[in-house]
Amino acid sequence: MLTVHAYAAPSATEPLAKTTITRRDVGPHDVLIKIEYAGICHSDIHTVRSEWGEAHYPLAPGHEIAGVVVETGSAVTKHRVGDRVGVGCMVDSCGKCVSCRNGEEQYCLEGMVATYDGIDRDGTVTQGGYSTHVVVAEDFVLKIPDGLDLAVAAPLLCAGITTYTPLRRHGAGPGKRVAVVGLGGLGHMAVQIAHAMGAEVTVLSQSLKKREDGLRLGADHYYATSDESTFETLAGSFDLVLNTVSAVLDIDRYLSLLAVGGTLAFVGAPAESLGFGVFPLLTNRRSLSGSMIGGIGQTQEMLDFCAEHGLGAEIEIISADRINEAYERVLASDVRYRFVIDTSTLD
Repeated sequence: MLTVHAYAAPSATEPLAKTTITRRDVGPHDVLIKIEYAGICHSDIHTVRSEWGEAHYPLAPGHEIAGVVVETGSAVTKHRVGDRVGVGCMVDSCGKCVSCRNGEEQYCLEGMVATYDGIDRDGTVTQGGYSTHVVVAEDFVLKIPDGLDLAVAAPLLCAGITTYTPLRRHGAGPGKRVAVVGLGGLGHMAVQIAHAMGAEVTVLSQSLKKREDGLRLGADHYYATSDESTFETLAGSFDLVLNTVSAVLDIDRYLSLLAVGGTLAFVGAPAESLGFGVFPLLTNRRSLSGSMIGGIGQTQEMLDFCAEHGLGAEIEIISADRINEAYERVLASDVRYRFVIDTSTLD
């Protein structure tokens, strides 16, 4: 067992603190990664505070991991020492069910193993990327293209794939009108990716304070949802509305923005249940959809796409001792647009 430095939450109500955790020995099909950077995702905050169910403590979160391979198992064929690699939101799945065979390991019928706060195949609780090293099965390790800086690439392992998957699934591209709700950690990636796919992109944000950023990132239009006229002006305008925020929305109002056959897709996850009327769906053949990250193959596709188009997260790099401060700033929407931990500061 390898003992490594980490930052972990002792409980749901205590701040994260410096500690050590253990990593399993490198097995025949495993890769040992020296973590260089770890992104902070809003999901980390929800999880360590047990807002999505009781977490296992102590818990080191982090599922936006970028680093370098420093050791490989005897049977590893996909990665070599020195490779630039990443790990996203999952580290294992059954590999046999229909979802896994279809390259959608995130929907594994036996349950995929989350990168942190998951139950691994040996019964231990997984610990995430707020640490200096991690051991991961080679099939769940992604190659980070040379054109992507490691720090910028880290958030792509969650924010990038979370938005890429529904945009690809719902056909964002030339001739398609896409609205992105929210210009935060997820939304700023959705705008870049949808624009690179060739879609006409509109940002729907509470206010116009980030309008300059939105247009710079690739949006064609920017509207404030606090302005009542926005929903009248844009009624029936979009083929796809991608909701990236975790706030409670008036679903009926956002459904009204869809053209005939349009889809309102959720990647943001509010804790509360959302009510909506059925008639807005029936009368215009509209759909509600949800999406959770992407399979390993599509995640690699996303990384390659971002490298090809020069896309990446806009980040603020922090030292590990600022993690708790960063959490509060995320909750206050005081980051543009993703915090990334320099894990060398854990030593």
